Amino acid sequence: MIMKQAKDYIIFPLDVSSLKEAKQFVKLLSEHVGMFKVGLELFISSGPEIIRHIKDCGSTRIFLDLKLHDIPETVFRAMESIANLGVAFTTVHCGESKEMLKAAVAGSKGRVKVLGVTVLTSVSSSDIHAAGLRPEFASDMSMLVMQRAAAARDAGCSGVVCSGFEVGMIKEKFGQGFTVVTPGIRSSAGSMKKDDQQRITTPARAIQNGSDYLVIGRPIRDAKNPQEAAVCIAKEIETVL
Repeated sequence: MIMKQAKDYIIFPLDVSSLKEAKQFVKLLSEHVGMFKVGLELFISSGPEIIRHIKDCGSTRIFLDLKLHDIPETVFRAMESIANLGVAFTTVHCGESKEMLKAAVAGSKGRVKVLGVTVLTSVSSSDIHAAGLRPEFASDMSMLVMQRAAAARDAGCSGVVCSGFEVGMIKEKFGQGFTVVTPGIRSSAGSMKKDDQQRITTPARAIQNGSDYLVIGRPIRDAKNPQEAAVCIAKEIETVL
């Protein structure tokens, strides 16, 4: 079994609008992060070409983060196509329907790990209240996260995406084998400004809580030297491994 290195915990999101920009970051960071995340913006503009390019550039794995949310049959067919791309992880919204989650898992055919998106880290308590969800979910969002995590687990998902605040609870309830990916990470060496993210934490704290992977974008992308920033974050992770 290959030992997981500190850099392997880092997922860098290629949140750029063009294939050219994405390729620049892939070249710059392939040796310093464990996975590249391809989201809606980049996949819509470049399609599977960016997936092929990342594979051609080395062994860095790929997280295709499209957050599928549709009727079960559509999700099933979309997941079949994703499974053919050879990515490591992909996402589906937990949403309202366990049948949709089951369809995603069935469509993956075991060739890509399906993660359920619980509650986006940009969502606040007031957003939950405005959406008309139960009042207790607005006052304690961890209840909603746990409910959706349970639905994902029961549907056969490999894990979930959640904020660093719920990781410990999820690991305690569903076990260490249930993968948790945590976005909303801000380096302890930089600013903890929330910007459009509401529930944020540091790399070390997220790992201590039990996170398996950390989505770290702005602290690396906006640094004067992205490579150096990635190395510094890996060193911070090392201190708690």
